[in-house]
Amino acid sequence: MVNTVSTRAKLLSALRKQAGKPLSGGILARDLHISRVAVWKGIQALIGAGYPIETRSAGYSLDPEKANDFLYPWEFGENEAMFRYFDSTDSTMDRAREFAQRGLAAGTVITAEKQSAGRGRNGSAWASRQGGLFCTILERPGIALADYYLPAMLFHIAAARALASLCGKPARLRWPNDIYIGKRKIAGLVTELAGESDRIDWLTIGIGVNVNNTVPSEKAVSCAGITGHTVSRREVLLKIINEADHLKKRTRSGMAYAQGNRLLAAEWNSLADGRGAKAAVTDSSKIFARGIFAGIDPAGRCIIKSETGKGALYFNPGPVSVVLYGEKK
Repeated sequence: MVNTVSTRAKLLSALRKQAGKPLSGGILARDLHISRVAVWKGIQALIGAGYPIETRSAGYSLDPEKANDFLYPWEFGENEAMFRYFDSTDSTMDRAREFAQRGLAAGTVITAEKQSAGRGRNGSAWASRQGGLFCTILERPGIALADYYLPAMLFHIAAARALASLCGKPARLRWPNDIYIGKRKIAGLVTELAGESDRIDWLTIGIGVNVNNTVPSEKAVSCAGITGHTVSRREVLLKIINEADHLKKRTRSGMAYAQGNRLLAAEWNSLADGRGAKAAVTDSSKIFARGIFAGIDPAGRCIIKSETGKGALYFNPGPVSVVLYGEKK
């Protein structure tokens, strides 16, 4: 696929490089190899989309600090065609399913400002408050159905690394799909897939991150709450995607995932919260096991060792979660 960059993307890049200094329509037209009419139309489109562009006699200016939290496709430059944006939708997971069934390429990213029916694991509701990052990434890993958890594991690690880097504090993984900073939840993932025979046709990874939104309870935290300032959701998303791409290259030398990937499991375990602590495996109503949380195996299964040191139980990702002793569900 040939990557094309829209006029809006070109204009934004040029204005941001000027850091608030005005650029005339003539200079923009010359440097971007477009007509002055195209410049004017592009500027008006950006203003209509909410960008604080000032029009002066000397030209157009944009303060990058006041325009760094947009998720429009043209915010992603030459990768613009891979992004789908919704001002409001029921769930980015639902839109991703539709796009997957229509045959859109792996790497397609769906974002939304607001979700009316955002959901977490097992159909639970995800509070989609204004200022959060709500996105779903479409993957076509071409792996066996039995290895469905590997892409989720990879993005779980990538998101934790991205958030730790941006927030300046360690981010820890809770099995099977949450991310915590300082014992408070900052993000969660959910997956959906379809396959034929024993192979995955497509898989979507939904990611919800508390970025600049108010958090639903004292058990949660946001990027802005940690850093003390507004954080660019675009930067959060790009950081997650870049971390995921880096992990893919490391884990399979050009292929996205490998069966029972030990490197991924080791990476996950290095970021695990509560590894070695007393824990229980439970759903919303029943405790299935108690013991010592020993991390995960290469298939993404949770390992609960006996407190006596004799034997261990393994749990597949599904409706159960690990709860550390002394913490409320």
